[in-house]
Amino acid sequence: MLKALADPVRLQLLSMVLSHPGGEACVCDLLPAFELSQPTISHHLKVLHEAGLLERDKRGVWVYYRTRPEAMEALVTLFAPETATA
Repeated sequence: MLKALADPVRLQLLSMVLSHPGGEACVCDLLPAFELSQPTISHHLKVLHEAGLLERDKRGVWVYYRTRPEAMEALVTLFAPETATA
C-alpha cells in the first residue's frame, strides 16, 4: 500500500476520492484537477485498486472508485502513535 501511495499523483487521487461527496468518484470527476490524460489517471487509479486501497464499480462507460474501509483503518493504525501500556 505504501509503495502505491509513494507517488504524489496517487496520494492526491486517494485524498480526492476520500473527500468527494458520497465517498466515491469517477475519472470524469478527478480529471479536471490534473494536467494528465484520462488513461494516465485511470492507470494510477488501477494501481491504487490493485494495492487494495480502492474498490471500483463500473457503471456504463465510467468506473467509480471508493476507498476500502479496511485499508483506511490499516493506514490509520500504521501511522497512529503507540500508546504506552501501564
